[in-house]
Amino acid sequence: MFLALKEIRHEKLRYGLIIGMIVLVSYLVFVLSGLAYGLAQQNTQAISSWRASKVVLNADANNSLAQSLLTKHDVTKAQLTKHEALIGQAGVVAKAKGKAKLSAQFLGIDRQQLIYQRVKVTSGHKPHNAQQIMVDDSFKENGYHLGERVTLNSTDTTYQIVGFTHNAKLSVAPVIYGTLGAWRTLSHVTGAFQAGGIVSDRATYKPQVAGLQTLTVAQFINKLPGYSAQNTTFTFMIGFLMIIAMVVIAVFLYILAMQKLPNYAVLRAQGIPAKVLVTTTISQALILVVSGLAIGAALTAATVLALPVGVPMSFNLSLLIGVTGGILLTGIVGALIPVKVILNVDPVSVMGG
Repeated sequence: MFLALKEIRHEKLRYGLIIGMIVLVSYLVFVLSGLAYGLAQQNTQAISSWRASKVVLNADANNSLAQSLLTKHDVTKAQLTKHEALIGQAGVVAKAKGKAKLSAQFLGIDRQQLIYQRVKVTSGHKPHNAQQIMVDDSFKENGYHLGERVTLNSTDTTYQIVGFTHNAKLSVAPVIYGTLGAWRTLSHVTGAFQAGGIVSDRATYKPQVAGLQTLTVAQFINKLPGYSAQNTTFTFMIGFLMIIAMVVIAVFLYILAMQKLPNYAVLRAQGIPAKVLVTTTISQALILVVSGLAIGAALTAATVLALPVGVPMSFNLSLLIGVTGGILLTGIVGALIPVKVILNVDPVSVMGG
C-alpha cells in the first residue's frame, strides 16, 4: 500500500487522468441508475402507499384498473372486510382559471376503507364529499393551492382542492383522490357499477367470483402501461454501460502496468518478491477506483440538489450497492489482467541485459 501511494503521489497527472475517467464512468452510472429508479417510482408511488398485497379486477379488463368495472353483485359476492377497499381509476385533465392544464389519474375511494385511511395528508384534509379532492404535491408546483376550484375533463362540475398528499403518482401522472361517486361521474358509468377494482392487504385474498381476476400487486404493477418496457430498457442501458466501463478501466490499468514493466524489473532485480508487486498493483487499482467512485458520488449528490423538482431522480440502497460493487469489481479485474506478466517479468530481458 505504501509503494502504491508513493507512486500515485509521484505521477499525479497520469493517475489523475485515470481517476478522472473513473469519475466520469461512475457519475454516468449513478445518474442513470437514479433516473431509472426515480422513473419506476413515479409509476408506482400511489400503489406503494396503499401497502396492499392483492388487486381484483374484471377478467375482461386486460389487467387495467382504468378499464375494469365491478357491479354491485360482484362486490357483494367478493365479501369485503376491513382488509379490502374499493377503488376506481379514470384519466382526467385538471383545469383551473389562470393555471396550466394537468393530466392526472383520478382515483375514487371510500372514506371508510383502508386506502382512504392509509393515504397521508401533507396539508389540508382528506375529501369528505363528492365535490372535494385531495391531490399530489406536484399540483403546487403548477400554482394550485388549497381551496382552488378545478374542473376535470369537460364536465361542468367543479371540485375543490381540500388537501395535498406527497409522492402520489401513478403511471408517471399525479394522482387526484376523490369519492367513488365522483369517479362514476367522470367515467360516465351508471350506479350499477360500484367500483373499478378491489384492493386487499391480505396475501391470501382471492374472491371466488365468476368474471373476476385476482393479481398480486407485483403482477399488477408489471402490467402498468410501459412499466416493464421502461425498466427493461434502463436495465440494459446500465448493464451495457457497466460492461463498457469494465473494458475501459481494465484496458487503462493494463496499459499502466505495461508502462511500469521496467520499474518492476528493477524491483525484481533488487530482490522484491513478485507477491509484493502484485499486491501493490491491486492496491493501486483499488485506490484509483475508490477515489473515482467517491468523487463520482459527490458529483451525483450535487446534481440531485441542482436538478429541478420535476426530474424523477431517486436512489435505492441495494441498487447503489450493486452498481458500486460492480465498478469496484471492474477495477480488481482490470488489475488482475497484467498479474501474469508481472509474475513472469525477466529483469535481464526488460532492462536490456
